[in-house]
This record gives sequence, C-alpha cells and structure tokens, in this order.
Amino acid sequence: MASATGIPDVVAQEGLGEDEPLLGHAGDASQQEGRPLYVNLIIGTAVIAQAGIILLTASVWASILLSPLMLFSAHPLLNSAGILVLTQSILVLQPTHTAGQKRQGTIAHAWLNNFGLDFLVAGLIVIEVNKFNHNGTHFESPHAILGLTTYILLGIQTLVGFTQYFTPQLYGSVERAKSIYKWHRISGYVVLTFLLATVAAATQTDFNKQTLDIKLWAVLISAALVLIGVFPRIKKQKLGLGPRASGAFGQ
Repeated sequence: MASATGIPDVVAQEGLGEDEPLLGHAGDASQQEGRPLYVNLIIGTAVIAQAGIILLTASVWASILLSPLMLFSAHPLLNSAGILVLTQSILVLQPTHTAGQKRQGTIAHAWLNNFGLDFLVAGLIVIEVNKFNHNGTHFESPHAILGLTTYILLGIQTLVGFTQYFTPQLYGSVERAKSIYKWHRISGYVVLTFLLATVAAATQTDFNKQTLDIKLWAVLISAALVLIGVFPRIKKQKLGLGPRASGAFGQ
C-alpha cells in the first residue's frame, strides 16, 4: 500500500499486512512474510497467553502428580493438555494475513485442533468410565454441566470449521462458506473462554477441595493471562469490524 506521496508505507514494506488488531495498529501482531509459522506462537501479546496456559497446565499437572494416582487422574491431565494444544491452534493462526500464510496456518490450526480434541475426548471417556465404575452421578455439578456444554460447543465448532474450509460445497459455494467464517472465529473465542471457565469450576468440586487442592485463584490468574494474550491479537477485519483488503479463503 502506498501513501498519498506514492511512497510505500512501513507496514507494506515489512510485509505485515493491513489488518488491524483490537489493540494496536495495522500490521501489529501479523506474521512477517518469509518468517516461519511457529513464530506466530510468540508474536505480540502471545507471550502473555503462553505464560498463562503454561502456568495453568503446570498447576493442574503438579496437583495431580503430587497426589495418589488413579484412573481419575487421567481426566484433568488429558483435559489440561487439550486446552494447551487448542490455545496453540488459535495463536498460530491469528497473525496470518497472506494467501499462503492462511493456507499453511489453517492446516496447522486443523491438525492442532484435532490433537487437542483427541485429548479432550479421551478425558471425557476417562471420567465417564470412572463414574460408571463408582456408580457416580453424571452431569450434575456446575463443573460437569459447563464441561458438557463446552464439549458440545467444541464439537459443533470443529465440524463447522472443518467443513467450511475443506468442503465448502456443503454450504452451496465457497463464497457462502466464507460468509459465515467470522461467526466461526467468534465462537472459537467463546469456546476458549468456556474451556477456561470449566477448569475454574473444577476447583470447586468436592474431590478437588478434599484431594487435589488446585487453587481457584491460580486458575483465574492463568486464565486471565491467556485471554489477555489472545484477545488483543484478534483482527478487526476478520470479524467484519473494519475494511479489509482482498484475501484468500481462510481464518
């Protein structure tokens, strides 16, 4: 993009694109052309999100591994690992802005989502088997209800995201599939918030209070860091909140 004087501006020269994040200026938190995809995991406020999700995962794992291990132990270990991977899937895709970056980022996003969902489903299976083995109640506590709601939302989110990108003909055309992509992005951030809230709710269960002792304050601080790191990198144009240059199909 050139200025009124005909001199290319700095953003274009650096290959950072013109999309503007919620906090910052055009080109901020954007993948520089020629830089590898994994750098997206630490661009801008992503470092804050990484600190938060690592602290959250470490808090859960430490509490589990310092307690007597049992079948149930796999439930929080798998679920926290799933949230860790899903957070990476968001961070790796947010800064992409060129056609090539979006294609590469979307493939990485899909693979990471697949691995993250595998962890979460495995965690669900573990807790259900554990409940049946001990004749426990199902989906009655706030943690369980919020968790089930999150699983359902995540399943819908994954199905819609996959089909919109890889099989857009299911929506009638590529353009029609693209037209609802901003809702996929918005719902993705909602699901992330639900995942973090589910972990917070887990700290209020009797089993955690009596055995694991994962601290609510530690979870809330970690979750806040994740959201503080993720939300400022959201591109306004990708949510339809501002003008955008023509781009490729993708996130």
